Formats: sequence, structure tokens, C-alpha cells
Amino acid sequence: MDLILWRHAEAEAEREGLADLDRALTSKGERQAQRMGEWLNQRIAHSTRILVSPALRCQQTAQALSRSFKTMAALAPDATVEAVLKAARWPHSAEPVLVVGHQPTLGLVAAQLLADQSQSWNMKKGAVWWLRSRDREGEPQVVLQAVQSPDCL
Repeated sequence: MDLILWRHAEAEAEREGLADLDRALTSKGERQAQRMGEWLNQRIAHSTRILVSPALRCQQTAQALSRSFKTMAALAPDATVEAVLKAARWPHSAEPVLVVGHQPTLGLVAAQLLADQSQSWNMKKGAVWWLRSRDREGEPQVVLQAVQSPDCL
């Protein structure tokens, strides 16, 4: 199974009177999402299930793919590692899964799957971490397929 973790692109700063879920992408964030969306569209399968946090910044990031996606409250900014893995059906999903979400949750998911540790790994805004589960000689493994930053595209 492929699990692709995509942190939302750069968003407006928090400010009084603006709910966290209503923070929109900045113009830089829109460019980051567009570049990463193009990169992903060249690489992900058409069958990829796309799951997105209800936060506006995640919705806008996902829209750069121009594909349908499912909004999931379980992926909101306070999501747990367990909630993300359950939503993605890790590691048993029949199709690849792309999750558009937040820090620190996505970094925690990557650390748990790759290092079997609860550590807060930092994912840059707009970046993608592509993980794959596989069986090697009867042993389950997690392989890091790619890490891509929008600043490098």
C-alpha cells in the first residue's frame, strides 16, 4: 500500500477573529500547492483515494490536484496518528491513499511508520512524504519512496 502524506501549503498567520479552520492559503501557498499538485498528478494512480482535513488551507491545497476528494473531520488539525492510519486503512487499503493534513500529526505518522517511534518529525509546508508498505521475505516493511518539497520543483 502507498500512503502519501501532503502537508498543506503556506497559510495565513493566525489572528484574532479568524478561526483556525478558516485560514486560507497565501499567494505563495497557492503557488506551492499548484507545483506540488502537478508533480503528484504525474505520479499518483487514478485510483488514489484522497482524504483531506476540513481546514480551508487543506481544502485549497487538495484542489490543486483537480481531482475529487473526501473531507474527513478525523484529519482536522488536532488529529491523532491513529485517526490518520485508520482513515487511510493502513496498511491494508487496496488502493493508494493521499492524506492532506497538518503538522505535527503528519510528522508523527511518518516517524511512527518509518522509525516505530513517537517523535515529532518536521514536514515543510506543502511537502509530500510518500511511504509504501511491503512484505519482504514474510516480514512487513515500510519504505520511504520519496520526499518532495514544493521549493525544489
